[in-house]
Amino acid sequence: MSSTSPAGARLPSQPTDFSNLIGGRFIPAAEREVITRENPAHRVPVSRYPRATAADVDAAVRAARRAADARVWSGLAGAERARIIGQVARLIEARREELKVIECLEVGKPIGLVEREINGSVGLWDYAATLARHTYGDTYDQLGPQTMGLVFREPIGVVGMITPWNYPLLIASQKLPFALAVGCCAVLKPSELTSGTALRLGEILMEAGVPAGVVNIVAGEGPDVGRAMTEHPAVDMISFTGSTRVGKEIGRIAADGLKKVSLELGGKSAHIVCADADLAAAAEKVLLGVVRNAGQACVSGSRLVVERSIATDFTEAVIERARALRVGDPLLPETEMGPLVSKAQQERVAGYIAAGEKAGAKRWSREAGPERDLPGFFMQPTVFTDVTPSMVIAQEEIFGPVLSVIPFDTVEEAVAIANSTVYGLSAGVWTRDLDKAFFFGRSLKAGTVEVNTFLAGAPELPLTGHRHSGVGHEKGRFAVEEFTELKTIQLQFATPAM
Repeated sequence: MSSTSPAGARLPSQPTDFSNLIGGRFIPAAEREVITRENPAHRVPVSRYPRATAADVDAAVRAARRAADARVWSGLAGAERARIIGQVARLIEARREELKVIECLEVGKPIGLVEREINGSVGLWDYAATLARHTYGDTYDQLGPQTMGLVFREPIGVVGMITPWNYPLLIASQKLPFALAVGCCAVLKPSELTSGTALRLGEILMEAGVPAGVVNIVAGEGPDVGRAMTEHPAVDMISFTGSTRVGKEIGRIAADGLKKVSLELGGKSAHIVCADADLAAAAEKVLLGVVRNAGQACVSGSRLVVERSIATDFTEAVIERARALRVGDPLLPETEMGPLVSKAQQERVAGYIAAGEKAGAKRWSREAGPERDLPGFFMQPTVFTDVTPSMVIAQEEIFGPVLSVIPFDTVEEAVAIANSTVYGLSAGVWTRDLDKAFFFGRSLKAGTVEVNTFLAGAPELPLTGHRHSGVGHEKGRFAVEEFTELKTIQLQFATPAM
């Protein structure tokens, strides 16, 4: 795991103030009750957001509604929308260092590892820009001699977007540029824990030339801002990333207004390792899959399903890598894993570790290092062996650096273990056997199956949750389907005079 360090990564002497964006106007923290965010490693205030009110939510939605109805964005040529969306990508690139520091301070991610997420965000905006020029309808010219059918693909209208705290800029970038590409307007609510990069994105959008009201960004808590947005009659669609529990509640609320929903929810991803795999590469990626962002990722590879003949040696190889992992201050360039995002998250993960031990699983945890002197919410990488598929630690999403190891004897057994949870977000497969790879690819109930890699991703490839991991899809050209609806126009031409 390589690290690079930007200049100026340090705790601020005073919290940085951010502004909401409503109807093209920036509303600073000084004008509202303030949400103060502490750095989760040092417990020092680093950011202040204006807490959106019910009136702010209504104003943001109405601004987006006016912009949508007036077609100030959807009425532009696709080439012009593509130009502006591409300019957003360039401006994210130009503010890379600032955005990296914000995410490091607010989320607790190691500063040397945030680079990948900024690169990913730039790539998503770049790719989405191409879709603005490649969103097509259809024609039907065989309906009769004087009849023609046209199928238009139109923007769905106003999209309410609710994003989580773990990847604030990246997940916003999996939604917003794709909705903008097809002509939608939006109201974005980032998590109240990590709103900084999303609010900075509002400044970037205005600088890039996005018209006032097309995108509105408001900070606040889910029960207030998120619920008000979901219930608002002027919102046509809700796009949510977060827990399955909250996603189900959003689906119930949205159903009352017959709103379209796209839900990217939880996961319990299995990493299947066969004896014929490149075991050194697999061990590196298995550890990465469970400790990246301290395991706080819906796609985290939190179950190691490993062929029994190599299970003991392979698990020890993963543990050896975990022993060498540099856990500590996220501001230091050499750090590879930082703290959990909050005290509540730390207590949640500790509860699952206790449950695993109580169920009879054998626990290994890395010993604490220099991070023991910091007041933050650190949790050591933990590996459980002697795990059965029915244990709570093998069934429920932990959202922390906890790996459950389950051996298998046949590929059919491996599939059964991997499919034994309610989730279906992603999976990793390690084998040199192409037949096995395709068998797993066909058989695993997951929206993404990665073979001989993990957490790779690409803007061109859709992210899809099966079963309790969600409905709908993000990224790739299929995202066009999420943010549009079809309109049929049937034309009957006059019969020519004889």
